[in-house]
Amino acid sequence: MAFLAAALSTTGAAADSTSDVLIDGFDGKDFSAAGGLYYRQNFEQQAGKVEFQSEVKLTGAGALKLSVRPFCPKVRKNCSERAEVWEKTQHRVPYDQGVWYGFAVKFADPIPKGDHRYLIAQWKREIGPEAVGDFSPFLALRLNQGKLFATIETNYVAPSKAAGLSTVKACGDKQTPVWFRPETNQMRALIATDDKWTPQDGKQFNSCTDALVVTDRGNKLPTPDSGWIDFAIYTKPGPDGSGHVEIFANKKWIVTVKGHIGHGDKGLGDNQYFKFGPYRAADKTEWALYFDNFRRSPRCSDVLDASVCPTP
Repeated sequence: MAFLAAALSTTGAAADSTSDVLIDGFDGKDFSAAGGLYYRQNFEQQAGKVEFQSEVKLTGAGALKLSVRPFCPKVRKNCSERAEVWEKTQHRVPYDQGVWYGFAVKFADPIPKGDHRYLIAQWKREIGPEAVGDFSPFLALRLNQGKLFATIETNYVAPSKAAGLSTVKACGDKQTPVWFRPETNQMRALIATDDKWTPQDGKQFNSCTDALVVTDRGNKLPTPDSGWIDFAIYTKPGPDGSGHVEIFANKKWIVTVKGHIGHGDKGLGDNQYFKFGPYRAADKTEWALYFDNFRRSPRCSDVLDASVCPTP
């Protein structure tokens, strides 16, 4: 797949970043200036390791290996272990605008099989100093018990009479499985799974909502043990109900999601941002992922084969 050359501004505000085309094949010894990425340094990231290597790759001369090891002190509550790569601040996209992301990921052996919190990629809204609360990613690719799934988070929307508890049963037409958390003004919807997923795997999502609608495009997410998975994902948050997400994997259309997506709480920032890499609650083993072919653009055709892109 041919991608456009990056046209980056190193001094422009985030509002100008929607025209940026970001590309990094991780073929060198550091992040490319054309990719707008960096490895963030903080306490939890000390659990991680970033390696530019050439033994495992999808295309080109190399790929990125991101891994985490046991690190959290036993006395530290709610500690997480991360090895995440972030978009640089100047390239962040306004929260109310849509953008396409692409990246390939391969799970290193052994793939975690536990009932635990594992994320491989997440999209969030900036959090300002006046914001109150712990805001989950508005879109996340997750792993649990060796199975891949995707979730969307938004502000709590009380269920209609037609929705409500499903006790792990299938929701009705134009309803989506959801985990209600009114005490935090949030709810998490289950929007896509791999073909090994069972209803019992989604027992947390024991209610239904019509605040967002998932259109199944006839394909499941690839399983983590299937080799390289090349994602193309469109994100446009809209906590007021105008949100829109598209997920493709290996050029197959997985789902379209429309409705309430993301958070609109007081004190949250103007921009969305993306980060990828292994992120987990404290654990006792090492866990690694390989990444290749990162790209981001306002145009689908820069990220996904144009013949596969959805019609506007």
